[in-house]
Amino acid sequence: MKVPTMAEMMAEGKSPEVLFWVGCAGSYDDRAKKITKAFVKILNNANIEFAVLGTEESCSGDPAKRAGNEFLFQMQAMTNIEILNAYEIKKIVTACPHCYNTLKNEYPELGGNYQVMHHTEYLKLLLDDGRLTIEGGQFAGKRITFHDPCYLGRANGIYEAPRDLIKKMDVELVEMKRCKSDGLCCGAGGAQMFKDSEKGDKEIFVERTEDALEVEPAIIATGCPFCNTMMTDGIKNKEKEEEVQVLDIAEIIASAKE
Repeated sequence: MKVPTMAEMMAEGKSPEVLFWVGCAGSYDDRAKKITKAFVKILNNANIEFAVLGTEESCSGDPAKRAGNEFLFQMQAMTNIEILNAYEIKKIVTACPHCYNTLKNEYPELGGNYQVMHHTEYLKLLLDDGRLTIEGGQFAGKRITFHDPCYLGRANGIYEAPRDLIKKMDVELVEMKRCKSDGLCCGAGGAQMFKDSEKGDKEIFVERTEDALEVEPAIIATGCPFCNTMMTDGIKNKEKEEEVQVLDIAEIIASAKE
């Protein structure tokens, strides 16, 4: 795959249209790597000049901040900001709402001011500009429900961009009872992804998966690697792997023609 780094681009005297912030999940988690590859495939097919930081990218600091370690967050953020500012980065796109929220809303007060977009926002922009075409392909006619990531939806008010992309695919978009501003967390936010759950009678991801299964989808679409993990676990818990797929919107778009 063609994935240039900022260092390589700068060495050639070029600057990318957009920096793709991959994030920890998209870099290291085997499942989330597939989302990264799908998004890169779309960017390459649309002839977008993009770059990644590669080994110069470190964690955005979101898990540290949510877990209450402000000192560690600021150390991680300042390291990233120094690198981003040295490259004179203006526009960033990421497939992780946690990175998106942190880079957009919490980096400015530390000196990191960038135009930050979630990958569904960016893909919608490319679609509106005629630089990207979307086809239903193998997904045409299928029932798809979209799970709103907390840091995309309720934290940043982005509800329509992912849905607009899904609607362009000749599929049947079905909404869960709890959706958009009434959506329910998948159970991974606030650094919960990295700790054991507290005492209770049901896991949040099971509750959310039940919401999704109520509308009988063939696919649960997500826009966040954490949500993808939790909803996948939920489908396994309900033993529905044969009937229901959990896919990121980028994966759906990238693989529609295959």
